[in-house]
Amino acid sequence: MNIAFMILELGKGFLTTVEIFALTLIFSLPLGLIISFGRMSKNGILRTLTKFYISIMRGTPLMLQLIVVYYGPFYVFGIQLSRSYRFIAVILAFVLNYAAYFAEIYRSGIESMPKGQYEAAKVLGYTKGQTFFKIILPQVIKRIMPSITNETITLVKDTSLAFVLSIVEMFTTAKQIASSETTIMPLMVAGLFYYIFNLAVAVGMEQIERKLNYYR
Repeated sequence: MNIAFMILELGKGFLTTVEIFALTLIFSLPLGLIISFGRMSKNGILRTLTKFYISIMRGTPLMLQLIVVYYGPFYVFGIQLSRSYRFIAVILAFVLNYAAYFAEIYRSGIESMPKGQYEAAKVLGYTKGQTFFKIILPQVIKRIMPSITNETITLVKDTSLAFVLSIVEMFTTAKQIASSETTIMPLMVAGLFYYIFNLAVAVGMEQIERKLNYYR
């Protein structure tokens, strides 16, 4: 087995893994915040709908959601989609799934804030928007960072589920090489790639947490 070839092929798959990871975070973090607003809304209908959405996303396998997002448009609406939609479907399913988890994390952080914070901001003349984005949200982010870190690390490993829609990320590449070469080595190397990636993510998130601990 050519080691250089194996590393090169796994590297290509790793780039796809990183792309799925990055795009999911970029879109799911802000979407999760928006969904959390709906979850805490005084409007009963909106609150119920977002609660149901979160329940579905957290209560069904991500693998199933990937299949539904990709095949749903054809079987439900008869829309014929191109092969390039596979990657879009992966990102869409991942974003919708992780946004639900992030929404609950945001909600727990926001609801943990003392009411006195809002009252003090009102006395100082802050609007509701200014109160949330300048006073509440920075403190919420500080509180929820450990939970966000856990979900982010899980996301790194979940990227391997993209194989369901024939997206050739790192784990799929490793399986293909292992099968053709009849050796477990590519899987072991892929595991090392995942570990290093997760270690880098954990260290990066830890640095962010330290910077947010400005009172220590």
